[in-house]
Amino acid sequence: MPLTIVKFSSEDCGTCHRMSHYDSLVSEELGCLFINVMLQDTENYRKYRKILLEKYPNKEGMGWPTYIIVNNPDSNYTILGDLKGGMSKGDFRNRLSNLLDEYNKN
Repeated sequence: MPLTIVKFSSEDCGTCHRMSHYDSLVSEELGCLFINVMLQDTENYRKYRKILLEKYPNKEGMGWPTYIIVNNPDSNYTILGDLKGGMSKGDFRNRLSNLLDEYNKN
């Protein structure tokens, strides 16, 4: 089963919006599934917030956007890493690729 990138973002975040032009494409090019969780989408946020709160229990230290890499996000998931904050397409690709390489080494 491919890994999943769960993106937590907000409609009010300009950086989140700019990154939405490439983050899902890059994730899928690297063989991952992609789920975009907008804080304003109450149903979707409730479904995946357990993942966010496990990594950031009081949301302190998270960035906008925050990407959490998990396996099996809909049941017994494991958090494998995260990326946070805005970055260029190249930086996003490199950082995500490095995280995936680390996971695949194990």
